[in-house]
Amino acid sequence: MYRLLKREGKARLGLIKTVHGNIQTPAFMNVGTAGAIKGGVSSLDLMNLGCQVELCNTYHLHLRPGDKVIHELGGLHKFMGWRGPVLTDSGGFQVFSLSKLRKIAEKGVTFRSHLDGQEIFMGPEESMRIQSNLGSTIAMAFDECIENPAERSYVRESTARTTRWLIRCKDEMARLNSLPDTLNKEQLLFGINQGSTYEDLRVAHMQEIAALDLPGYAIGGLAVGESSEEMYRVVECVEPHMPGNKPRYLMGVGTPVNIIEAVYRGIDIFDCVMPSRNARHGTVFTWEGVHLIGNAAYKNDPRPIDESCGCHACKHHSRAYIRHLIAYHEALGQRLAVMHNLYFYNSLMARIRKEIRAGTFASFRREMVQVLDKRIST
Repeated sequence: MYRLLKREGKARLGLIKTVHGNIQTPAFMNVGTAGAIKGGVSSLDLMNLGCQVELCNTYHLHLRPGDKVIHELGGLHKFMGWRGPVLTDSGGFQVFSLSKLRKIAEKGVTFRSHLDGQEIFMGPEESMRIQSNLGSTIAMAFDECIENPAERSYVRESTARTTRWLIRCKDEMARLNSLPDTLNKEQLLFGINQGSTYEDLRVAHMQEIAALDLPGYAIGGLAVGESSEEMYRVVECVEPHMPGNKPRYLMGVGTPVNIIEAVYRGIDIFDCVMPSRNARHGTVFTWEGVHLIGNAAYKNDPRPIDESCGCHACKHHSRAYIRHLIAYHEALGQRLAVMHNLYFYNSLMARIRKEIRAGTFASFRREMVQVLDKRIST
């Protein structure tokens, strides 16, 4: 499934082959929580923006419109009109984000819906069944995302339970993939490493789940409030214990610089709501740094967001026009800004792949980490 094409240091150029198409890595997954990118971006738009993989949220799609509805309609690909790979998260992050509305037990987690307070139960088997109904390319294992910082004793207990849940996920997926009415009988299961910021617990957990020989592995429980330096430290301690012949996914990350630094440390796949969420509020990423496009400084600026960018927004519209739309809360302003940011992120990944292929990624990293997070006022 995964083929390593080239390495430069720990940075990896690779290819993931799936039933829904190939993924060139390093890759960024564009986040379509409820089956769409917020900001009015269609599946056709995503293809034009260079998106390789779309990520959808198991918990939210289970609530609305319901995973059984999507199954009846032929799965997420037909539902969204998207032909490429789709990754679905497990619902495990809601264990973290809905901490006031849930109760964790060995069997699974009892939620209170954030919509109407209705009680919902989700465990490993339920998560796998929902994701099977959705027919995604890659399904994430059900886990507990542990907050940072957390007490060591609780982290040890939680990671042990996450391993037990992972074994149940693997068994249930094997059963589901053998059923005649399963939409995607080649659905892939990725395991998730947890352990908060305790290096020894992270390493031990990674070694345990690597022994299960899954199609891919993720590092979870980061980008939830800890510093970037602490995140890099955890990645550095876990990476040597991740199977070299499997894709490596850093969940919920992040800024352009975070991505470059994680690729440098051996990570292949990323996702984050940042490019679309920030764009809707007027923050746009460029090769010269970050612009707050809603600022009055851009009121009379005839230049595109990024003069080196080939996206639709930069080809056809000025900073002044997009700033005007954002200021007046026009939906088109959000759409154009989101399209630009997604194009930038996908172009960044293509550039990273090009640099690794050429053996120049290290120098590219040294140059770009000084630039890409810089805030530009005009």
